[in-house]
Amino acid sequence: MIDRGHALPIARQARALNLSRGCVYYLPRPVSPADLAVMRRIDELHLEFPFAGSRMLRDLLNAEGVTVGRRHVTTLMKRMDITALYRRPNTSKPAPGHKIYPYLLRNLAVTRPNQVWAMDITYIPMARGFVYLAAVVDWFSRRVLAWRLSITLEVEFCVEAVTEALARHRKPDIFNTDQGSQFTSGDFTGLLSEHKIAISMDGRGAWRDNVFVERLWRSVKYEEVYLRAYDTVADARASIDRYFGFYNSTRPHSSLDRKTPDQAYFNNQPHTAAA
Repeated sequence: MIDRGHALPIARQARALNLSRGCVYYLPRPVSPADLAVMRRIDELHLEFPFAGSRMLRDLLNAEGVTVGRRHVTTLMKRMDITALYRRPNTSKPAPGHKIYPYLLRNLAVTRPNQVWAMDITYIPMARGFVYLAAVVDWFSRRVLAWRLSITLEVEFCVEAVTEALARHRKPDIFNTDQGSQFTSGDFTGLLSEHKIAISMDGRGAWRDNVFVERLWRSVKYEEVYLRAYDTVADARASIDRYFGFYNSTRPHSSLDRKTPDQAYFNNQPHTAAA
């Protein structure tokens, strides 16, 4: 909106747009190496103790010799987009004005591929910095249908992942997410409505509703992310792509009777009647 090459002074452009002049000149500061180290450890602790809130994480970090206060832990958790996984109000907050859809999976038997898809976002540490990973998962087979990395939490990378999944696979009956602002946005819900997919959203704090995706994050991090130190986003993308290829086609799952997600997904597709 601000044109620095325009003849009109920046101060007057900002005033005309009802913007603070300070925000025009502000340059975001990169996250410090010390904070990145704390965030990496918070991520590990969150996987081990998903019920731990900012107070407990602060105490666990202090016990390890990391001097950090609760407020700073809370700030870093918000930056990482993680919350303690227990029932409490106001966990994933939608943006004001965004519609919240009902939870459709209660007592629903998921018996086939493409009956229910789910999506979530997680924090991925790198050697210097971090990115966010979003994945679309088929509930029945646990197969990762599409995924994207992003340096921000804007909705676009979620929409791109869903668009790819819909282009490559049969559409689901139900799509389940939490109530995060990305998933309640008009761009995201509009895409699902356009394809006549029923939209389901977890109840506030009901982390068990999306537990299959939480298990995926645990596998991704312990079997891939924590074993690497990605130098660039391109490195992270290439390595995670290799891992998801292994996860889908080679890694057996006890919950799938030792089958791979690919086997559970493709071997249970409905057969189209011959013309």
